[in-house]
Amino acid sequence: MLLDSDTQLNQKSYYEASAQREPLSEPLRGDIMADVLVVGAGFAGLSAAIELAQRGYSVVVLEADRICSGASGRNGGQAIVGYASGQQPFEVQLGRAGARLAWDLSMQSMELLDQRIAEFQIDCDHVAGYLYVADSQRKARALEQELQVLERDYGFQVDFARGQAVQRHIQSPRYCASAFERRSGHLHPLKFGLGLARAARSLGVQIFERSAVLDIQRGLKLCAKTSGGSVGAQWGVLAGNCTLGEYGPRVAPELAPRIMPVGTYIIATERLGVELCERLIPGNAAVCDNNFVLDYFRFSADSRLLFGGRVSYSTRTPANLSELMAKRMAQVFPQLKGVAVDYVWGGFVDISMNRAPDFGRLGGNLFYLQGFSGHGVALTGMAGKLVAEAVAGQAERFDVFAKLQHRHFPGGALLRTPSLVLGMAYQQLKDLL
Repeated sequence: MLLDSDTQLNQKSYYEASAQREPLSEPLRGDIMADVLVVGAGFAGLSAAIELAQRGYSVVVLEADRICSGASGRNGGQAIVGYASGQQPFEVQLGRAGARLAWDLSMQSMELLDQRIAEFQIDCDHVAGYLYVADSQRKARALEQELQVLERDYGFQVDFARGQAVQRHIQSPRYCASAFERRSGHLHPLKFGLGLARAARSLGVQIFERSAVLDIQRGLKLCAKTSGGSVGAQWGVLAGNCTLGEYGPRVAPELAPRIMPVGTYIIATERLGVELCERLIPGNAAVCDNNFVLDYFRFSADSRLLFGGRVSYSTRTPANLSELMAKRMAQVFPQLKGVAVDYVWGGFVDISMNRAPDFGRLGGNLFYLQGFSGHGVALTGMAGKLVAEAVAGQAERFDVFAKLQHRHFPGGALLRTPSLVLGMAYQQLKDLL
């Protein structure tokens, strides 16, 4: 879900301008039945629908707006190994074996992404290569230590560089350390999501856009009501992320305290030309720093820099957003100072308190997938696969995530957003110092 100001921003999305949508599907009208109801036509919901349909279930997807109109269709397009939380929550709560399984599932998420793109011939500008960067000696030490632990405990290897050696990966004066790996990468998220929707429909999945769920009656059978009809089903999957609970239709209010909507924003420059792009990031990797409030960026297939990272924890869009983002971009690449910004857009993503994904059940037949915390491009595919396994009675891998304990954000309905704003201001001050 986007606020009114964010809706206006999203209309200027580079992704919407560079992808071809099919005509808007008809909203749900009348009462229908299915084996499985899926709420939300983003990556997670569409992935679940594909996996369930391939197992022989009849599936109906209800989408409040348009396919991938939320975070799935406007994110940074970075498909990343691992979790925003790191491995610590898994190690502390699930032990070494559980943490290892979670890591392996993350790696398999990348394999599944490749498989889906190949199987359904999704043209989404997919590129391999990812670069982690640090802008201070303190952050460089933290990055190196984290990656050393991942190599020691999980076999994850990167090409770590310091000082002048960083320049072979990125021509920027800002960074004093970097780590390059080829398993992660980047893609055009809206093209990918629309490809998933076409794949789902080819398997018999019914998708209804502009069909917001107003209520779900729970029990041995589920019944989801919209303004135009209803869907009865034996199982349900809630994949609306931050549009559920208090930030959208109150179909699952008990989930609302476990996640927060965070506004994140991206600019796209004018076309820069292939030669300049290859000079600035020779390997065409996606890039992300390791600050708490981070910058992330990459080049598009038509040689634009897509630069994101200005965030809002107050649910209000920052003023002078385009100018602020362009100034931050020029600190990374002084070579781009003064280049035109053709697009600026943004909206909410959902985060959990510990940044670990939050999957689980409400009763025996209603599953939910949320809290991807910025790592959803790849992980949503595995989430859809795991929930399909759970519906089919094979819940062991799903329960790796369902066993994680998640704390509520403090402050209740009135004070949790101000509390988060203060906490994030403190973290930003630490990054600056």
